[in-house]
Amino acid sequence: MNPILIVLPILTLLMFDLGLTLQPADFLLFRRRPRAVAVGLVGQIVVLPAVAFALGMAFALPPVFFVGLVLIACSPGGSSSNIFSKLAGGDVALSVTLTALSSVITLLTIPPIMQLAVGVSGAEASDIHLPVGRLFVQNLLLMLLPIAVGVFVRLRFARTAAAIDRVLSRVAFPALILLAVLFFIQHRATIMAHFTGLGACITAMILTAILAGAALSRLMYLERRETRTIVIEVGMQNAAQAIAVASSPLIFHNDVMAIPAILYALLMNVILLIYVAAVKRRR
Repeated sequence: MNPILIVLPILTLLMFDLGLTLQPADFLLFRRRPRAVAVGLVGQIVVLPAVAFALGMAFALPPVFFVGLVLIACSPGGSSSNIFSKLAGGDVALSVTLTALSSVITLLTIPPIMQLAVGVSGAEASDIHLPVGRLFVQNLLLMLLPIAVGVFVRLRFARTAAAIDRVLSRVAFPALILLAVLFFIQHRATIMAHFTGLGACITAMILTAILAGAALSRLMYLERRETRTIVIEVGMQNAAQAIAVASSPLIFHNDVMAIPAILYALLMNVILLIYVAAVKRRR
């Protein structure tokens, strides 16, 4: 089975489910708490891509993995971050706002960052080509539109939205695991051949993101609950979107480019679960 037939519906459902949890006020939190929202967005949209560029070059990743790594870093926050923030005793309202805003803002930031990544990677023009227009249209259809539909359903049919959210929130993670297994089986030789270096690079990116989120929060004197949320939001990106962009026939059409996102999804959950456990124990 072609993994793209699974990842595109999964991404659409995840974004629709995110919309079911949102309300218009979530997009306006910046007006009431600008520091916390600004720190989270800077960490996600500016710092994390810069970290990915630096680590990709430091680990001398092959061009296809370099571009795949940057693709993860410039993707929006993952929808699971809201659950992780709740488990860690973080600021759930801030988490929801950052996920919502980053999902919209990255529609504009992903194309230029990815164009730069393709140029810096050293790939030949014929090897990796980025159709910017198609990238924007796919993200618009698979991310912004499902979120908007979800918000509309919640506003008009609140009880129905809550019921659908309960189902989708339980289905999403097993579906992502299935996707990861399919990719691993299909590309196990390539994954095993590059697992040590690529895995180390991705682990370093996640740990650096966590430390950067904590440092930015401390620098701006954020509360502990806000800091926990910033750490999780900067450390947890939307791996499903990165996989969709890499493997989509309309954009890169390169399953190998999606391998960093597959490894990231697994390592991200393990590392942040350890972080949540440590926070809960300290509390």
